[in-house]
Parts: sequence; structure tokens; C-alpha cells
Amino acid sequence: MQHERPVSRKPKWATDFITMPQYNKLIMGTGDREIQLYELSSLEPYCQISSLETVPLRLDYCYTGPDECSILYGDSQGCVNIILITSVGETLRMWKKLPKIENVPNIGIDNAVISQNVTYIRWKVHQDWVTKVKYFPNICAIVSTSNHEASSLVIGCVLPSTNIEQQMREIREVCRDGKAKRALSNNNGSPQPRAPCDQTVFPVYKGIMTFDLSKQHNLLVTGGMDRVLRLWNPYAPGKPTGVLKGHSAPIFYLFISSEENRIFSVSMDNTAKIWDIHDQSCLITAHPKASLIRGDMSACLYSPSTKALYIAADSLALLSLRTSPQPQGHLIVSHMEPVLCCGYSHEFRQVVSCTEGSVVKVWDFDTGSHVFEFGGAHGQSAITCMTFDPKGRRLVTGGRDGFLKIWNFNNGQCLKILKKDGESNEVCDCTYLTVHRNTYVMSVGWDRRIDIYSDSPDEPHHIQKPQPSWQDDLRRGHIEDILCVAQCPPSLLATSSYDGEVIVWNLVSGHIQCRFASPLQPDCCHAQGMDTCVPSIIFLRSRALHAKFSSAACLLSSGPTGCINFWNVLNGGKLLANFEASRFQQLITKLAVTKEDTSLYAADQLGYVYVYDIKTYALGSERTPPRAENYWRAHTGKITGLQIVDNDQVLLTSSIDCTVRLWSAYGEFIGTFGQRDNWSIHTPSSWKHPAVPYEILIDPLSLPAHRILEGETRVSDVINADNSEATSTEPKSNSPSKLRHPPLSFSDTDIMEEMKTSCYTEEHGKRLRHEIFKHTNKPPNHGGPKAYHTLKYFDIVDTPTTCERPDLSLAGIDPFMSSFVEQESAEFQ
Repeated sequence: MQHERPVSRKPKWATDFITMPQYNKLIMGTGDREIQLYELSSLEPYCQISSLETVPLRLDYCYTGPDECSILYGDSQGCVNIILITSVGETLRMWKKLPKIENVPNIGIDNAVISQNVTYIRWKVHQDWVTKVKYFPNICAIVSTSNHEASSLVIGCVLPSTNIEQQMREIREVCRDGKAKRALSNNNGSPQPRAPCDQTVFPVYKGIMTFDLSKQHNLLVTGGMDRVLRLWNPYAPGKPTGVLKGHSAPIFYLFISSEENRIFSVSMDNTAKIWDIHDQSCLITAHPKASLIRGDMSACLYSPSTKALYIAADSLALLSLRTSPQPQGHLIVSHMEPVLCCGYSHEFRQVVSCTEGSVVKVWDFDTGSHVFEFGGAHGQSAITCMTFDPKGRRLVTGGRDGFLKIWNFNNGQCLKILKKDGESNEVCDCTYLTVHRNTYVMSVGWDRRIDIYSDSPDEPHHIQKPQPSWQDDLRRGHIEDILCVAQCPPSLLATSSYDGEVIVWNLVSGHIQCRFASPLQPDCCHAQGMDTCVPSIIFLRSRALHAKFSSAACLLSSGPTGCINFWNVLNGGKLLANFEASRFQQLITKLAVTKEDTSLYAADQLGYVYVYDIKTYALGSERTPPRAENYWRAHTGKITGLQIVDNDQVLLTSSIDCTVRLWSAYGEFIGTFGQRDNWSIHTPSSWKHPAVPYEILIDPLSLPAHRILEGETRVSDVINADNSEATSTEPKSNSPSKLRHPPLSFSDTDIMEEMKTSCYTEEHGKRLRHEIFKHTNKPPNHGGPKAYHTLKYFDIVDTPTTCERPDLSLAGIDPFMSSFVEQESAEFQ
């Protein structure tokens, strides 16, 4: 809804707003020291309270009783102002009839408090601007905050408490001086401090910007400029009961969800976090780039009914809380947390998988059995990427803590820690490379730089720092987070970033060879909010290393709406072809190619794997997509790992659905790591195929699409279409009927009519009966009807549920009746 301001009214600065749902009104504070009320349905001005002492910065409203309410606002002088209104409906209707200023009914605060229905209270609480004020009816108190350290948060009463000693002292002063002194603030609005017994003060370093209070948990949560969340007992202001660290910007918004035992926090850098109240640990971090939030934040709200977080920046973002349930007992999982990466070690024939819970598991590739695991690899931080050294004996992991670690993954020993000085951000990808017989570990991530660490066995230090950055990387490198890195020996390196840019580097010199931006589809009409990130790139090494392919595409990158782009990088960089790989227009998350670069495997966010034949594709400019060989759904969530084991013709996949799986190159399901039964990789009979994972079968996205289910047509239309087809295909009464099956016997006339209606080759010397069946798929009839053709059928007589005992005496076989008759005849004689 949008409301246009009349021409006669001048623009005003809106400081805050809140709704009056019981009266269908919207309350808004302005920079002209006014509180304006609008009709909530039409946003038409209703009335306004003007001539306030200061600018109302923060507003709150509470329905306190039948036709009673309170309007609170904190101002720039550190005061908490309270307007208590009784008979609200009548009072608002009376204000509606007052004279208008700028076409809005107006009443000054001095005139408003004269009414018996209005009580105005003004407390001097803080020594700085009020950053937030809220009334909690369950504790009958007002909580207000400011950036002043000595009075950062104050919990105080609405009205002063009754103090007998204070009243006796006033009575003595009245008797002595002969006049009364007012303890409350006068109607002129001069602020009065609260008595110490009427308020509780919480001093906090650098003040408090936001807070929330839960009576159920007896918990008060505060956040401010120091980027720290503090947990308090509302009745013990001395020391916080817990401190939560993790935000890198001032805390802007807090909300306690008592039902879910969660704390929601949002910082000024648009980062949202969810904390567990009991464990006091961070459960989820929503980065603004992943949430597509851009610009400066202006407002934030969590809705418990919809379980969604609304963030207003350059646009309004809706973050729905989708908590993944714990894996059920009948489902087979490899981990208890989402799997973020996996890899295959050729040296040991083992599979390594890493999770969001910083757990590393080692599996036997040939049987699927669990070999070894260790946890806490990166503390509480998730493992986001992994790779093996050239020999496949050591494991390198990168985490959200910004560290790289080199492991002996067979015993869990950390051999080295690779980190930068100062604060480190998340590592998104890493790889091993060899230059001039020297090996290096390279990592990219949210630091937007390429970090290179020397991997020398002679290095004595356990903690190692990166080498100096390339000059081109510092001057002309990525301006957004780097998501992926790929290498093509001996001298090519490619990196891709969040904004869709791909840069190709010369490994030897460190200079940029070419750069390109991911193109958008011509039919794309909403490019403004489209996700243009490039999470996966890969080289076609067989083309990049041969001169005859100098004009062909040798670099592949994922693009928006499920597209894959083919680039030529040897002649200055050029887009040769692109096509939509995902059938559902979902972002392609992982790419993999076979050893000879003949087949391309692509995985998307829905868990589908697509296979394309690219042997002769993009050798020049292409407009048609490559031939699709196969596709299947491998997981129910986003695929985070995709690797081809060429020697065994096997595909390795991992996903956020907590599973790691093996597939044949043709999509046959081998098994899930962690299942009870082992497999033999070279014995197809031990595979799960033709079965598929149970959770994929029951997932709604796995159901086949139909025009009725998609809402493109109605059921009645399909039924009517079927009826019309049946009517059109029904034979006419005057036309000869064509049987579905051939008759049991044929006459010469039937054979001649069949020859006229059907086309047969003329071959002399063969019988016509045999010629009829030569070109049909039905077997000929040899020698009359089959046995089942001669079977007779009889109607089954309905029998009653209760049966009558047959009279066996007539047949002379009833022993009871026979003995009775014999005994009776003997007695008679």
C-alpha cells in the first residue's frame, strides 16, 4: 500500500511508527515533535498530537484494558514519555472533530492532558538519546535503553509506587509551609527522575541499542555497539549470566522466541544469527550475500506466527526459518549434520566427508564401511572445503574460521595450520598446485584475495603464514567474495566470485590473463535481484593443453538460472556457448568432467545430477545445447560435492541432506555411506540398484510434473478432452467393426479385404495366410482356439450367512437320528 502526500502538506521526517490494532490506527512520530495517527486500512490522516517537548525517537503502544491503552515514546533528551488514555474510542473521535492544521485535526499536548481521559507522565531516565522503549504488561514495567553507559538499560514502573515515609514527609512539610508540593511531574511536562526503588539500572560498556525480555525464561538479552549479546537476569543487574560473541558489527535487532528456546539477532552488516538459549551457542548464521540483502538496514522484525524474519534495506527481505528435522530412524544418513564437501583419495581408495559440525569421516570406497572419524577439526566452525595433496596422503580442510589445516586423516593428527595475520574470514575453496616442482596450497574466500601457502617438508613452523599477494590481485582483483578456484597445469588458474565475475590468471607471473562476467539470459526480465554468483568452475584440460583447440572453449562456469557457460581463454577470453543445464532453472552448484573431457556432470540445488555429451561441443560458437545423456535425482537437498572416479566409472556425491552416496556413471544407485549392508564396487549385484533412496521417493519435488498438478489446466478440461477423443474414435454404426485381436478363423473373403486395406509386399509362391502374419507383431493362430477360449463360466449363487443343517436322516446316515429312531422303536415294541 502506498499513500501519496497531499500537495498542501509539507514533507516530514518520520522517526518511528507502531500500530494500534484494536482501533485500526497507525501511530507515527515525526521530526516536528508530533505524534500522528492514521487510518490503518487507507493510511489517511486521522488526527495528531503536536507541541511535544522534544522529538519522539522511539514509539511503543500497549492495550492495557477494556478501551484503555498507553502510548510511550523516548525522546532526544533521554526521557520516557507515557500517555495513558481511557475511553480511547470516544477520545479519538473527539480529537477527530478538532480544528485542522495542514488538513489534519490537531490537538496540543497541553490541551490533551486537560481531559480526564488522558494522563501524561514524563520520566527523566537517561543522559543520552533513547534508543528503544517498550512496555511489558506481564511485569507491568517499562524498559528503555540508551548509549549512555551509566544508564544503558533501565527497567522502571509506569506510575510511582506508594511510599508511606515519603507521604508522611510531605504532610509535615505541608503543615510547616502551609502549601503542598507535587511529587509527580506537572502537566507542563517537566521531567522528573524516578525514585531508586522504582527502577533497576543496568550499566553496559558502550551502551545498548536493542533488547528483548522473556518472562517465561526470566531472561533479558541486550546488544549494542560492542557487537556482543549479553544475557541477564532481569532482577540482578550486577553481572550478565552469559555473553554471546560472533557478530562483526553493532547489534541492531533482538528477539527471544520462548517457544523455540531461540534468540534471533541481526547486526548492522545485515547478518542474522540464531542462538540456543540453553546451550548459549550459535546455531545458524545467515550471511547477507546468501540472503540477497543489499544496502543499509532500516528496520527488522521477527514474526513468530510465520517463523520468518523481515529485514528492510534497499528492499524488503523475507528470511523464512526452515529448520531441518533430525534424521529419522528409518532413513540412512552418513552424518548427523549437513555435509559441505567430500573427496576421494586414489592412494588409499578412501572417501573423506566433512560437515557443518566440523566432523571429518573416512569411508572405505570399495565396501562403504566406516573407517575412522574425528570431530572439532575447526572448533565450532563448519568445514567449508577440502582437497588432497598430489599424492593423496594428506587432507587439507578450510573452515568458516578462516583457517586452513593439513591433516593425517587416518589418525586425526593436525600437521599444519595455515592462517593469515589479524582477522580471517570464511574460506570458500582450496586447492593444491605445483609450480616449478614446488607445491603450494591456495585458498580463496570472503577475504577477496588469493592466499598462497608454501607446502615444504622443511618448514619447521606448525603455524604458517601466506606468501605476499600478487600485485594484480591487490590492484585489479575481485571486488566481491571469491567462491571457487580451479587450476589447469602448468600455468592457468581461474577464480570466480559472488558478483558473477570470472578471472583467469597466469600462475607463473601472477598477472591477469583475461576476465569475464556471467551473461544473463535474453528472456530474463528480473535481473535486478537475480543471483549471479558462480559457485563452480572447471577446466577442460584436454583442450587447454593442445594447440589444435586454441579456438575452442576450455573453461566452464555455472551461471544464473541453471546455465553453464563455455569460455575460450587462450585468445583473450570469449563466450562461445551457454545452455540451461538445470531442467528446473536452479543454480548449478557443482561441475565435474570425465578424464577425456567427453561427458559433463552438473549438480543443482534441488539434488539433481545431469549428464551431457560435450565431446564435440563448443569447439566454436554454439547456439544449440549439447545432447543430454541422462539425469536423475541423487539427493533431496543441495549437492555440495561431485567427483568422478574414472578408473571405476563411479560418481561420488554429497549433500546438505546429511548423506554421501555412490552412483555408477550411468546413474545406478550403489549405496549410501553409513548403510548397514556393505557393497562391492565391482559387483553390481551388491548395489542398491534398481532401488533408489527412500527419502527421494517420498519427497514432493521428486514427483513427475503434470499439467493438472502444475495448475495449467483443470481436471474437468482433461476429462472432457478424453471424452471427446473417445467419441471421435468411436466407430460409426454403418462402418465395419475392426476387432482389437484377430478372429479365430479366416475366410478367403476376410483375407482379400485385409489385403486391400493393408500394404503387403507381393511375393509369389507363398500363401496369403502366412503373408498376413509376416508383418504383424502378433503370433499367428495355429490350429484353432486355445484352451482358455473354450472355458465355460457359471454364475455364483449368493448363499445366506447362516446355513441350515442338512437333513441327513433321509439318507440314513445321521447317527443321532438313527439311534433315536431305533431306541424309540424298541420302546414301542
